[in-house]
Amino acid sequence: MSDPEIEVVRNARSRRMRLSVDPRSGRIKLTLPPRASLKKAMDWAREHQGWIAAQQAKMPEARPFEPGARIPIGDAEVEIVWPATGAGRTPRLIGDQLLCGGPREGLEKRIERWLRQAALDLLSEETAEYAERAGVSVTKVSIGDPRGRWGSCASSGQIRYSWRLLLAPSFVRRSTVAHEVAHRIHMNHSPAFHRVVAELYEGDPERARAWLKRNGAGLHWYGR
Repeated sequence: MSDPEIEVVRNARSRRMRLSVDPRSGRIKLTLPPRASLKKAMDWAREHQGWIAAQQAKMPEARPFEPGARIPIGDAEVEIVWPATGAGRTPRLIGDQLLCGGPREGLEKRIERWLRQAALDLLSEETAEYAERAGVSVTKVSIGDPRGRWGSCASSGQIRYSWRLLLAPSFVRRSTVAHEVAHRIHMNHSPAFHRVVAELYEGDPERARAWLKRNGAGLHWYGR
Protein backbone atom coordinates (compact mmCIF):
# COMPACT_ATOMS: atom_id res chain seq x y z
CA MET A 1 0.00 0.00 0.00
CA SER A 2 1.43 3.38 -1.01
CA ASP A 3 2.00 6.30 1.31
CA PRO A 4 -1.23 8.32 1.55
CA GLU A 5 0.46 11.58 0.56
CA ILE A 6 1.81 10.17 -2.72
CA GLU A 7 -0.52 9.40 -5.62
CA VAL A 8 0.80 6.48 -7.66
CA VAL A 9 -0.08 6.35 -11.36
CA ARG A 10 0.97 3.65 -13.81
CA ASN A 11 1.38 4.90 -17.36
CA ALA A 12 1.80 2.54 -20.30
CA ARG A 13 3.98 5.11 -22.07
CA SER A 14 6.34 5.70 -19.16
CA ARG A 15 9.81 4.19 -19.42
CA ARG A 16 11.07 5.40 -16.07
CA MET A 17 9.83 6.56 -12.68
CA ARG A 18 8.94 10.23 -12.37
CA LEU A 19 7.99 12.43 -9.43
CA SER A 20 5.96 15.60 -9.83
CA VAL A 21 4.18 18.09 -7.60
CA ASP A 22 0.96 19.66 -8.89
CA PRO A 23 1.25 23.46 -8.48
CA ARG A 24 -2.56 23.74 -8.31
CA SER A 25 -2.93 21.41 -5.32
CA GLY A 26 0.50 20.55 -3.95
CA ARG A 27 -0.34 16.89 -4.55
CA ILE A 28 2.63 14.58 -5.08
CA LYS A 29 2.38 12.17 -8.02
CA LEU A 30 4.64 9.20 -8.69
CA THR A 31 4.34 7.98 -12.28
CA LEU A 32 5.55 4.45 -12.99
CA PRO A 33 5.99 2.15 -15.99
CA PRO A 34 3.40 -0.66 -16.01
CA ARG A 35 5.66 -3.35 -14.56
CA ALA A 36 7.80 -1.30 -12.20
CA SER A 37 8.11 -2.52 -8.61
CA LEU A 38 5.91 -0.43 -6.33
CA LYS A 39 8.14 -1.08 -3.32
CA LYS A 40 11.28 0.04 -5.15
CA ALA A 41 9.42 3.05 -6.52
CA MET A 42 8.26 4.13 -3.06
CA ASP A 43 11.76 3.66 -1.66
CA TRP A 44 13.08 5.81 -4.51
CA ALA A 45 10.43 8.47 -3.82
CA ARG A 46 11.34 8.59 -0.13
CA GLU A 47 14.96 9.19 -1.11
CA HIS A 48 13.74 12.36 -2.84
CA GLN A 49 11.90 13.83 0.16
CA GLY A 50 14.23 16.83 0.07
CA TRP A 51 13.30 17.58 -3.54
CA ILE A 52 9.59 17.12 -2.73
CA ALA A 53 9.83 19.51 0.23
CA ALA A 54 11.63 22.09 -1.92
CA GLN A 55 8.92 21.90 -4.59
CA GLN A 56 6.12 22.18 -2.04
CA ALA A 57 7.82 25.21 -0.52
CA LYS A 58 7.40 26.94 -3.87
CA MET A 59 3.65 26.38 -3.83
CA PRO A 60 1.40 29.45 -3.54
CA GLU A 61 0.13 30.25 -0.07
CA ALA A 62 -3.26 28.82 0.87
CA ARG A 63 -5.89 31.56 1.08
CA PRO A 64 -8.95 30.38 3.01
CA PHE A 65 -12.24 32.25 2.81
CA GLU A 66 -12.19 33.49 6.40
CA PRO A 67 -13.11 36.74 8.14
CA GLY A 68 -10.66 39.52 7.31
CA ALA A 69 -9.25 37.74 4.25
CA ARG A 70 -8.88 39.76 1.08
CA ILE A 71 -9.69 38.16 -2.25
CA PRO A 72 -9.53 39.47 -5.82
CA ILE A 73 -12.71 39.82 -7.80
CA GLY A 74 -11.83 40.99 -11.27
CA ASP A 75 -9.78 44.17 -10.97
CA ALA A 76 -10.75 44.86 -7.35
CA GLU A 77 -9.71 43.43 -4.01
CA VAL A 78 -12.50 42.60 -1.59
CA GLU A 79 -12.40 42.05 2.17
CA ILE A 80 -14.51 39.31 3.76
CA VAL A 81 -16.40 40.91 6.67
CA TRP A 82 -18.00 38.60 9.26
CA PRO A 83 -20.03 39.09 11.29
CA ALA A 84 -21.51 42.01 9.39
CA THR A 85 -24.35 43.93 11.04
CA GLY A 86 -27.63 43.36 9.26
CA ALA A 87 -26.16 40.86 6.79
CA GLY A 88 -27.96 37.59 6.08
CA ARG A 89 -26.55 34.15 5.43
CA THR A 90 -26.03 34.96 1.76
CA PRO A 91 -22.96 37.21 1.29
CA ARG A 92 -23.54 40.66 -0.16
CA LEU A 93 -20.93 42.75 -1.99
CA ILE A 94 -20.97 46.44 -1.09
CA GLY A 95 -18.03 48.47 -2.33
CA ASP A 96 -14.86 46.62 -1.44
CA GLN A 97 -16.48 44.53 1.28
CA LEU A 98 -18.17 41.15 1.06
CA LEU A 99 -20.60 41.32 3.97
CA CYS A 100 -21.44 37.96 5.51
CA GLY A 101 -23.89 37.03 8.24
CA GLY A 102 -25.15 33.75 9.61
CA PRO A 103 -23.20 31.28 11.75
CA ARG A 104 -19.43 30.93 11.51
CA GLU A 105 -19.87 27.28 10.67
CA GLY A 106 -20.25 26.87 6.93
CA LEU A 107 -19.05 30.41 6.14
CA GLU A 108 -16.43 29.21 3.68
CA LYS A 109 -18.98 27.18 1.73
CA ARG A 110 -21.43 30.08 1.61
CA ILE A 111 -18.74 32.39 0.29
CA GLU A 112 -17.69 29.91 -2.38
CA ARG A 113 -21.31 29.42 -3.45
CA TRP A 114 -21.68 33.18 -3.77
CA LEU A 115 -18.47 33.44 -5.83
CA ARG A 116 -19.56 30.61 -8.11
CA GLN A 117 -22.92 32.29 -8.77
CA ALA A 118 -21.24 35.66 -9.38
CA ALA A 119 -18.86 33.96 -11.80
CA LEU A 120 -21.71 32.26 -13.66
CA ASP A 121 -23.66 35.51 -13.97
CA LEU A 122 -20.68 37.50 -15.23
CA LEU A 123 -19.34 34.83 -17.58
CA SER A 124 -22.82 34.27 -19.02
CA GLU A 125 -23.17 37.98 -19.70
CA GLU A 126 -19.76 38.26 -21.36
CA THR A 127 -20.29 35.09 -23.37
CA ALA A 128 -23.53 36.54 -24.77
CA GLU A 129 -21.67 39.75 -25.59
CA TYR A 130 -18.94 37.99 -27.56
CA ALA A 131 -21.38 35.54 -29.18
CA GLU A 132 -23.40 38.45 -30.55
CA ARG A 133 -20.20 40.08 -31.76
CA ALA A 134 -19.19 36.85 -33.52
CA GLY A 135 -22.65 36.10 -34.87
CA VAL A 136 -22.82 32.68 -33.25
CA SER A 137 -25.09 30.92 -30.77
CA VAL A 138 -24.18 29.40 -27.42
CA THR A 139 -26.64 26.85 -26.10
CA LYS A 140 -25.56 26.85 -22.47
CA VAL A 141 -22.99 28.41 -20.14
CA SER A 142 -21.92 26.55 -17.01
CA ILE A 143 -19.10 26.62 -14.49
CA GLY A 144 -16.96 24.09 -12.67
CA ASP A 145 -13.64 23.84 -10.90
CA PRO A 146 -11.36 21.92 -13.30
CA ARG A 147 -7.66 21.63 -12.56
CA GLY A 148 -6.35 21.58 -16.11
CA ARG A 149 -8.29 24.13 -18.14
CA TRP A 150 -9.99 27.50 -17.79
CA GLY A 151 -12.67 26.97 -20.37
CA SER A 152 -14.02 24.45 -22.86
CA CYS A 153 -16.45 24.55 -25.76
CA ALA A 154 -18.40 21.53 -26.97
CA SER A 155 -19.59 21.00 -30.52
CA SER A 156 -23.15 21.20 -29.13
CA GLY A 157 -22.57 24.88 -28.36
CA GLN A 158 -22.16 24.48 -24.62
CA ILE A 159 -19.34 26.46 -23.00
CA ARG A 160 -17.99 25.64 -19.56
CA TYR A 161 -15.63 27.80 -17.50
CA SER A 162 -13.66 27.59 -14.29
CA TRP A 163 -15.44 29.74 -11.72
CA ARG A 164 -11.98 30.88 -10.58
CA LEU A 165 -11.79 33.17 -13.60
CA LEU A 166 -13.79 35.56 -11.41
CA LEU A 167 -10.63 35.91 -9.31
CA ALA A 168 -8.47 36.82 -12.32
CA PRO A 169 -8.10 40.34 -13.77
CA SER A 170 -10.88 41.27 -16.17
CA PHE A 171 -8.57 41.27 -19.21
CA VAL A 172 -7.69 37.63 -18.47
CA ARG A 173 -11.30 36.58 -17.94
CA ARG A 174 -12.54 38.32 -21.07
CA SER A 175 -9.75 36.88 -23.19
CA THR A 176 -10.76 33.39 -22.06
CA VAL A 177 -14.38 34.09 -22.95
CA ALA A 178 -13.41 35.37 -26.41
CA HIS A 179 -11.27 32.26 -26.86
CA GLU A 180 -14.13 29.87 -26.09
CA VAL A 181 -16.67 31.79 -28.19
CA ALA A 182 -14.23 31.68 -31.13
CA HIS A 183 -14.44 27.89 -30.92
CA ARG A 184 -18.05 28.22 -32.07
CA ILE A 185 -16.51 29.13 -35.43
CA HIS A 186 -13.37 26.97 -35.42
CA MET A 187 -13.19 23.88 -33.20
CA ASN A 188 -9.41 23.88 -33.36
CA HIS A 189 -6.44 26.14 -32.68
CA SER A 190 -5.60 26.94 -36.28
CA PRO A 191 -4.31 30.33 -37.48
CA ALA A 192 -7.88 31.08 -38.59
CA PHE A 193 -9.11 30.44 -35.05
CA HIS A 194 -6.53 32.79 -33.53
CA ARG A 195 -7.51 35.47 -36.04
CA VAL A 196 -11.11 35.23 -34.83
CA VAL A 197 -9.97 35.56 -31.20
CA ALA A 198 -7.95 38.65 -32.11
CA GLU A 199 -10.95 40.16 -33.89
CA LEU A 200 -13.33 39.49 -31.01
CA TYR A 201 -11.11 40.43 -28.10
CA GLU A 202 -10.37 44.06 -27.38
CA GLY A 203 -6.85 43.42 -26.06
CA ASP A 204 -3.80 41.23 -26.58
CA PRO A 205 -4.62 37.52 -26.05
CA GLU A 206 -0.94 36.73 -25.53
CA ARG A 207 -0.82 39.02 -22.51
CA ALA A 208 -3.75 37.15 -20.94
CA ARG A 209 -2.20 33.74 -21.66
CA ALA A 210 1.09 34.88 -20.14
CA TRP A 211 -0.72 36.04 -16.97
CA LEU A 212 -2.44 32.67 -16.56
CA LYS A 213 0.83 30.83 -17.13
CA ARG A 214 2.50 32.86 -14.37
CA ASN A 215 -0.38 33.20 -11.91
CA GLY A 216 -3.06 30.65 -12.79
CA ALA A 217 -1.94 28.00 -10.31
CA GLY A 218 -2.29 30.51 -7.47
CA LEU A 219 -6.01 30.94 -8.18
CA HIS A 220 -6.56 27.32 -7.16
CA TRP A 221 -5.31 28.07 -3.65
CA TYR A 222 -8.14 30.47 -2.82
CA GLY A 223 -10.65 28.83 -0.53
CA ARG A 224 -8.12 26.33 0.77
